[in-house]
Amino acid sequence: MEYKKNNQVKILSLGNIDYSKCVDLQKKLQKEIIDIKLFNRKNNLNKLTPNYLLIVEHDHVYTLGKSGNSENLLYSKSELQEKNIQFHETSRGGDITYHGPGQLVIYPILDLENFFTDIHKYLRFLELAVINTLKDLNIHSSNNPNKTGVWLDVGKTSERKICAMGVKVSRWVTMHGLALNVNCDLEFFNGIVPCGLDNRNVTSIKNEIQESISLDSVSKIFIKNFLEIFNSILVDWVED
Repeated sequence: MEYKKNNQVKILSLGNIDYSKCVDLQKKLQKEIIDIKLFNRKNNLNKLTPNYLLIVEHDHVYTLGKSGNSENLLYSKSELQEKNIQFHETSRGGDITYHGPGQLVIYPILDLENFFTDIHKYLRFLELAVINTLKDLNIHSSNNPNKTGVWLDVGKTSERKICAMGVKVSRWVTMHGLALNVNCDLEFFNGIVPCGLDNRNVTSIKNEIQESISLDSVSKIFIKNFLEIFNSILVDWVED
């Protein structure tokens, strides 16, 4: 039976949410989609699978990917407690990164069989959505042929990262995603070796344009670009 594709995307704008609670929600939505896919195949049915885009913000937290090196966390347990920073090991790809206030975090929970079954292409499309968002804000950025994420001045001594990415895909259903530095305090990156890349600078939209911009404004620009790149349709936008 030909796979019946659904290119509609539902937005869940959840505001500030605890990292662990958000991971649990991602797992729940991912399982919901996988269960539909398994039920379809078992019963030779073709019920549509949903797609979600979670828009969130986290309190200070360092997360370590499944292939990461714990030595890239530079703060001790006591320093983490003193600075009120959480630490979590997580199932996404990539090394260690930081999430915190002023950072736009996007978690796509997509059935890639609704779009294409190519993880490399998926990552490049996410990068392109961020690159086009930054272009709309008059910031020139690009991907990096050797590293995931979105960067400025690639190949120059001034090379700096503005968006980190790490995903997990099960039965072609995605979770985890990207973190775009908007107005976040970059000092918190001093507690880690960001994404395991020593001597690499990080930056933010605020740092580049020398003024603050709301997460809501940036998220709306990102959603526009995401929908265009993934040839998808916004079906609902729920705010918590």
